Amino acid sequence: MFQQIKAAKERLYGQAHITPIITSATLDQQFADASFFFKCENLQRVGAFKFRGAFNAIARLTEWEKERGVLAFSSGNHAQAIACVGQLLNVATTIVMPENAPTTKLQATRAYGAEVITYNPQTETRESVADAILRRRGLTLIPPFDHESVIAGQGTVACELLEAVPNLNAIIVPCGGGGLLSGIAVAAKNINPDCQIIGVEPELADDATRSFYAGRLQATTNPATIADGVRTSSLGDLTFPLILRYVDQMITVSETAIKEAVRFLFYRMKMVVEPSGAIPLAAILSGRFTPQGNIGLIVSGGNIDGPTMCQILSEPDETSIDQSKASVEPSKNKTNVNESLDEPWQAMQN
Repeated sequence: MFQQIKAAKERLYGQAHITPIITSATLDQQFADASFFFKCENLQRVGAFKFRGAFNAIARLTEWEKERGVLAFSSGNHAQAIACVGQLLNVATTIVMPENAPTTKLQATRAYGAEVITYNPQTETRESVADAILRRRGLTLIPPFDHESVIAGQGTVACELLEAVPNLNAIIVPCGGGGLLSGIAVAAKNINPDCQIIGVEPELADDATRSFYAGRLQATTNPATIADGVRTSSLGDLTFPLILRYVDQMITVSETAIKEAVRFLFYRMKMVVEPSGAIPLAAILSGRFTPQGNIGLIVSGGNIDGPTMCQILSEPDETSIDQSKASVEPSKNKTNVNESLDEPWQAMQN
């Protein structure tokens, strides 16, 4: 798999943005034994890391498969990524999305030219809806996480992070279906075997954590977490074994902690981050993970709609960090930072 990740890195060059790595003086002051490095995939194309896996997967299709078109199912970020890449590579895309997907994600997916088919997650599964469409149309399915090319594309996040900050002691990664976590874990353990890989998910969607510690696949149904990007029923047949082999620890965080992390990122680091992308920071602020050394945090996405953000920002902040000391700095590791910082602003113009 690591060879596939390295090939994906070459394939993505000039297509995916090299997202910036920033630090927080506030966090560093609060945790004397740790320094934090945020890998900002919220500033990736389509506003999430999903562009990496989508581009790698579609770019590797045969010409016949590209002509037939592709199908994907997603609550939002994978949907937008597939639609965007389809537009870039002139491949027709059909996306199955839940009716309650964030409005911004539905609108963005349609804006990229995809045909969006919605379903009721209370009465249907996205897999069953997608299967029916596949049988009728003969499209190529690109699932959101359980796909080798998708996993390889997501693993390039770790390659960039460890090139810029090679001496990381741990990387904390959000986990839904495990595509990002497994890709990062494979890449990081091959680059720096001593780097600990920590997966984090909401308490209300704890199937991956239960699976990790039970050693067998567990599932959940329609988890009611605010972190819509990780509302998956279970890990996949490909991602689960990789997580068992390469991930060191799985932990969960509360809905309150996730919201506090979103507020911290907004008010104190001036970043718009969706709840799923704030999960790694939630593990730090809530004390579920005790950091020591250099800690990488994967900010996986920034696609949050206005009403949800307003709701989160209107609630009281229960963190103990002194806001008067808040500040944001470029990465302490100056290598590669200057060239990275220009990339996201180009993404915002696309």
